[in-house]
Amino acid sequence: MNVLFLSLLACTPDRLVTAAPGTVEPTGDTTDSDDAETGADADTSPADTSTVDTSATDTGPTDTATNDSGPADTADTGAEDTADTAPLQVAVISDLNGSYGSTTYGSEVHAAVAALVADPPDIVLVTGDMVAGQQSGLDYPAMWRGFHSAVTTPLTDAGIPVAVTPGNHDASGYSGFAAERDEYARQWDARVPAVTMVDATNYPFRYAFTVRDTLFVSLDATTIGPLSSSQRAWVDDVLATPAAHRIVFAHVPIHAFTVGRETEILDDDALEDILVSHGVDLFVSGHHHGYYPGRHGELRVVSMACTGSGSRALIGTSATSPKSILRFTLDTTGIADLDAYGGSRFTSPVARSTLPTRLGSGAGAVTRDDL
Repeated sequence: MNVLFLSLLACTPDRLVTAAPGTVEPTGDTTDSDDAETGADADTSPADTSTVDTSATDTGPTDTATNDSGPADTADTGAEDTADTAPLQVAVISDLNGSYGSTTYGSEVHAAVAALVADPPDIVLVTGDMVAGQQSGLDYPAMWRGFHSAVTTPLTDAGIPVAVTPGNHDASGYSGFAAERDEYARQWDARVPAVTMVDATNYPFRYAFTVRDTLFVSLDATTIGPLSSSQRAWVDDVLATPAAHRIVFAHVPIHAFTVGRETEILDDDALEDILVSHGVDLFVSGHHHGYYPGRHGELRVVSMACTGSGSRALIGTSATSPKSILRFTLDTTGIADLDAYGGSRFTSPVARSTLPTRLGSGAGAVTRDDL
């Protein structure tokens, strides 16, 4: 099955804000045109105001065959066993937002969602920046209604669980953004995905769940610099949960991938050691708005492209990374068929040959995963 991650990034709000609401203090490069104070690229898509349906859709067949000459006979077709052993399809989408306060989404976001509905994975992960917040005076409930209308509801109506991790524009961990974090929690407390929770104590920030035999772990990573010692200890504990595979997803990456984001990373060696020690299959992140499947030492990593505004160039290149979604499959051998898909319908694979063989230099360098 394919795993898809969606990362949501905006053009203007594609920077981490470290000050109190009402001020915008970029911690990375501020010269890119997508950081202009006037906002993100124009959103030409119409506002989507359909009512949010938070119920999951059960698309599985129900066997009610009976024999007229006797009691009801439930046929055992083995379908459930087949589903349990079939490869797990995962998809990821990231950085879907637009300009600050926007309540509608661009055509690319709608096309990406349509692609997922047309070829549904077993789970969709969203690696942050779903709305364009991290600024005071915005209508956060309206922004989230817009997101659910464009993204959450179409996916859940198609029977696809949606598991999110917070981005800096959704629920910044810096001081002054407590109200935004509260609103983020309210929105997703009402939309818990149909998965088996392992630890939901701090859902929807840091939490863990399983889908079949795979453990998924969301980190609360919305700020620059290493995680707190308490969160690292939690990660170490929860990754000990018995599972055939382990996927960790977060917003801010451990290592740098794109121009202007070189310092906007976790840079957390202790966290990376924990992930490697538990045999994590993949660490997938957003925030950098550029697709790159790589390896850093023994850890396999993927940086997500955005589907919203603000695409960036990979380190050492000049062309911006095409918007894309990620799909991958988990089978008995581990991760298989991991690819990003772009194009107008998000069905065209992004060839690894078009990506640099290596990003960065020194101890933080990331090498393409097929080399």
